[in-house]
Amino acid sequence: MVTSPANTELVWVDQPEHLKIVADELATQDVLAVDTESNSLYAYQEQVCLLQFSTLTKDYLIDAVVLGDLSPLATVFRSERILKVFHAAEYDLICLFRDFGFHFSFLFDTMIAARTLGYQKIGLGALLEHFFNLHINKKYQRANWGRRPLKQEMIDYARVDSHFLIPLQHRLKRELKNAGRWELALEDFRRLPLGVEDTTESCTEDFWKLNGACDLTPRQAAVLKSLYLFRESRAKAQNTPPFKVIGHKTLVELAQAIPETINELKKCPTVSKRIIEKYGEGLIHAVKQGEKEPPECPPHHPRPEDAVLERMDALREWRKSYGHSLGVPSDVILPRDVLNRIAWQNPKNLNELALPMEDVPYRFQRFGPDIIKTLKIGV
Repeated sequence: MVTSPANTELVWVDQPEHLKIVADELATQDVLAVDTESNSLYAYQEQVCLLQFSTLTKDYLIDAVVLGDLSPLATVFRSERILKVFHAAEYDLICLFRDFGFHFSFLFDTMIAARTLGYQKIGLGALLEHFFNLHINKKYQRANWGRRPLKQEMIDYARVDSHFLIPLQHRLKRELKNAGRWELALEDFRRLPLGVEDTTESCTEDFWKLNGACDLTPRQAAVLKSLYLFRESRAKAQNTPPFKVIGHKTLVELAQAIPETINELKKCPTVSKRIIEKYGEGLIHAVKQGEKEPPECPPHHPRPEDAVLERMDALREWRKSYGHSLGVPSDVILPRDVLNRIAWQNPKNLNELALPMEDVPYRFQRFGPDIIKTLKIGV
């Protein structure tokens, strides 16, 4: 039976002493549901603003903005005894590692479970509707979670995101076992912490990620880099996301046009009056600075040899066919990073295949012979 949040105790935590008590309480649990809320649309460097934990009897909301230091929770996240249930865990894990240095083990991701079972709609709202006939209002998904005090409606919204995860996990685990796919999902749960990395460092070459950047001439690319760095400095000073200072499309358009005066700047279609008034002189200076810099060429990524590409194609076709037979996305059968490792290393037998598949031992046992057979292209 699923208990409504209205009938569940809510624990709000915004004092260090209380956090320590709650962390000790959470450490006694066998399973915890976890979610986070961040302010990605409202700050230059987004941060986790709220942590939600749920047990079967309580919902906990931990105010990361007020507390700052959440180190008492490190033991909970690192525990190999306490199961942590997330939905779409990757983003949460990256943010929690970036902001608090947490490390993780023993996870269950309800989105991965749903993908492994072949569900077409894998959003949390869709799954809660499917299993429990619950309709979740996602109104506050893009709200400013860094602002205090939080509205009561936002508090209600936040607790719902973790409140139903434990009963959802029970349902999905049972389905995975009944379908013979538990080990497949379990392997991906174990791999989740391996993908966590610190994403706070901004790279001066990130301007190449803008759509259209690689179509510019080397001279225009140098101007784009200067404009990009100008935007970063303004966004950081204002503590606002860079795209809210000047849009990505506008930056590329300016790099193409290379305006050297305010009048030329006004002729750019996507440059608003607000941008000209607020940043016009700075943009012109950035353009002129970019013209003085050495030309920029896109990063060179060597093209794999034809034999490697042939193996990649063969493995993609095999996993697509196998995935279709099970009714699941192809990467459920063989994750992309594993596929690429296999294609590059070109194992000739199962002994050689064991190395590129060392982090997916279940898939090695289940699919190894098929993979070796697939790799014998043209033999």
